[in-house]
Amino acid sequence: MLFIFWTITIFAQSKNDTIKDLEEVIISNVKIQKNKEFITQKIKSISAKQIEFQNFQNTADLLSNSGVVTVQKSQQGGGSPVLRGFEANRVLILVDGIRLNNLIFRAGHLQNVITVDENMIDNVSVLFGSSSTLFGSDALGGTIILNTKKPKLKTPNNNVISGTINSRFSSVNQEKSFHADLNYSKLKIASLTSISINDFGDLKMGKRQNGNNPFFGERNFYQERINNVDTKVFNTNKYLQKNSGYKQLDLMNKVVFKQDSGTTHLLNFQLSTSTNIPRYDRLTDENATGFRNAEWYYGPQKRLLLGYNYSKSKAFINSDLSIDVSYQNVKESRHTRRFNSENRDNRLENVSVFAINTLLKKKLPNGELLYGTESYFDNLKSIAFRNNIITEEILPLDTRYPNGKNYTFKNDIFVTYNATFSDKTKWNSGIRLGYSILKSTINDSFLFKFPFDNITQKNNTYSANIGIIHKPSPEVNLIANLSSGFRTPNIDDLSKIFESTPETIIVPNQNLKPEKTITADFGITIGSQNKRFEWQTNYYYTRLYDAIITDSFTFNGASTIVYEGNLKAVLANQNNGKAFVTGISSEMFYKIVTTLKASANFNYTLGRVVKDFFTPLDHIPPYYGKIGLNYTSKIISAECYVLYNGKKELKDYLLNGEDNEQYAPKNGMPAWQSYTIKTSFSVFKNSTLLTGVENILDTQYRTFASGINAGGRNYYFGLKYSF
Repeated sequence: MLFIFWTITIFAQSKNDTIKDLEEVIISNVKIQKNKEFITQKIKSISAKQIEFQNFQNTADLLSNSGVVTVQKSQQGGGSPVLRGFEANRVLILVDGIRLNNLIFRAGHLQNVITVDENMIDNVSVLFGSSSTLFGSDALGGTIILNTKKPKLKTPNNNVISGTINSRFSSVNQEKSFHADLNYSKLKIASLTSISINDFGDLKMGKRQNGNNPFFGERNFYQERINNVDTKVFNTNKYLQKNSGYKQLDLMNKVVFKQDSGTTHLLNFQLSTSTNIPRYDRLTDENATGFRNAEWYYGPQKRLLLGYNYSKSKAFINSDLSIDVSYQNVKESRHTRRFNSENRDNRLENVSVFAINTLLKKKLPNGELLYGTESYFDNLKSIAFRNNIITEEILPLDTRYPNGKNYTFKNDIFVTYNATFSDKTKWNSGIRLGYSILKSTINDSFLFKFPFDNITQKNNTYSANIGIIHKPSPEVNLIANLSSGFRTPNIDDLSKIFESTPETIIVPNQNLKPEKTITADFGITIGSQNKRFEWQTNYYYTRLYDAIITDSFTFNGASTIVYEGNLKAVLANQNNGKAFVTGISSEMFYKIVTTLKASANFNYTLGRVVKDFFTPLDHIPPYYGKIGLNYTSKIISAECYVLYNGKKELKDYLLNGEDNEQYAPKNGMPAWQSYTIKTSFSVFKNSTLLTGVENILDTQYRTFASGINAGGRNYYFGLKYSF
């Protein structure tokens, strides 16, 4: 196939032709909307065209196949992105400029990114490194910006009614997906409505041995309740990861109204919900009686977003004004039942988030000024109960978080300035100041006695950055960036009770302080004048102060306690001194001819906790990357690529942390490679056929820190029709 593409393109263009591409523009968020060559942070952009062509099952898979983001999975219905060795509540996720992070975002592994439907996304931008000055708390490892599609106003080139319909089938999990969107447009008002329905069956892992490594993660037995008895059942297909399937529904509606005065109003409604999602890794824990758990699942993960945006040009002292007012409601729950037990434990969390953000943008003679305010109020209600599945008796149960009032209130002001020294040199700087309040109260602790009944924290926060870009020649670009970051402790850090492993229990610690970072970035980009070739390398070093790390602790003076009838070692989140994360990332592309492009990237990260001696920091992936070849023409597009990961030695795990050594082979997670080919054909007018094969060699492997094997060989077929 590659040979055919090569011969086609050789005839399509002579050797002397040059490529006259426009400068790449980032269209992701008004705070960073500018030419890519003027951004001092490393940034990865994924366009709407790329998202459509890649045709992944969810947003987590979209990120993990970029080659610059690694994603952990504890179950099929999830995906926790890792940026520069930071994960979960140390990575900020924005949806249409609104924070997805809330007061219960945990330090372990988060699955919330799949609540943003891939079919609704217009573009993605990933900022690497601390971006707290632009976006506030949590952006220590970076920020993932997901922008959903917008309604299109009437123009001579589009119809009053337009839209798309697409469907997809995947063999690896019997996926059946359907998506439709409808755009209604007038000169001043437009509406976009979108719906996605996804049905994912149990996931099949690869069958082929991964090099010389032993077979790993096979599902020889699974649990099933037969005649009211928990039974260990033989799996007739050990490569089928039983009890991993789920379903999901996503809805979106946006309405835009544009006035003659230049004022624009945008209403934004998003709803995502799912069926119960089995926590696959917890269901594979075997013991002498069969399995440790008969049931372990997340209840329907519901996310509701209501947003309003007001924007007006030259609204205030000649500055463009944008105001966002939003409300989010997130419902999450955990349901567990021990093997051969009749009691199911149910813990439910209901989070409400209110926000108002203002942003002003002003053009200056030699630069641009951005300034504004952000306010977020998060509220949590945590409840729990135990029910007998036979008698239906309801019994009391300790909640995951304190059962009283739980809230956080954050208020920030920020200003950034971008300026030009000369034609060859530009610079930017910024500062953010904030004040946050956290309150958590325990109404009733009769099930688990605490030495306190409330936690109150008040923190002043700050961050700053300065960066410079210098082009000594048209082919070379040099950058340097120095930035600080912060993350204020949330309810999950301070107040939760969590059974981390069968032998340990995490208890509250009311004395936590904010985490802080200082990051230095250095980068070089070398390209050819005809835009055929570009090579970019970034080196970074992040120093983490007052790092919140789970470690041994005492509760009421004891290092062990009895919890749910079992003696467990006590752990707690603590500001455990200092840590550092350092690494290098490198990317290149080469346009062989106009229609054929080769690309590759490589990422290496090292993280250590600094005590009397260095110990591993968790969430640090092994080296990883992507090598690919892409062909594009008017009718056919194709891409073949390999994703690769290095080996993660067990000595480099943070034991009893978030690296999940219990779900890895005894020597650590083996290296792996996965080969994929994707194609799209525009044969008929307004119709596109999307097909491909993922994990072509059907290799059996698992991503570092994950609790479920990756999918085996997957044939997928999709059809899109536009009108």
